Amino acid sequence: MSATAEKVENVLITNEEDIQLASRSMKAMAHPLRLKIMCILGGNPEVSVQDLVEEVGTSQSNISQHLSILRDKGILASRKDANKVYYRISDPKILQLIGSLRAAFCSAGHR
Repeated sequence: MSATAEKVENVLITNEEDIQLASRSMKAMAHPLRLKIMCILGGNPEVSVQDLVEEVGTSQSNISQHLSILRDKGILASRKDANKVYYRISDPKILQLIGSLRAAFCSAGHR
């Protein structure tokens, strides 16, 4: 391994903030329904709650509960426009993580 590769590897391993963010994010996304929500959001700049309900195929209250968990963990951000609430992935690092998960596991059928 080159000195540059070792230096980069060490920075990644010792960056406690990134490790905590990744760990917290993966734990929050570990639920199948939340992972499905994240796959949908990972392919879109933002999505309304109603669109998520239609895509995921469960009740609005169930979706809202899972969105709340993801928002509370800092994974999602939301904005309200009239009577609609839109969600998006809040951190570019999480978006990269979801991009990798989408490439490996999420079907291409989502938007």
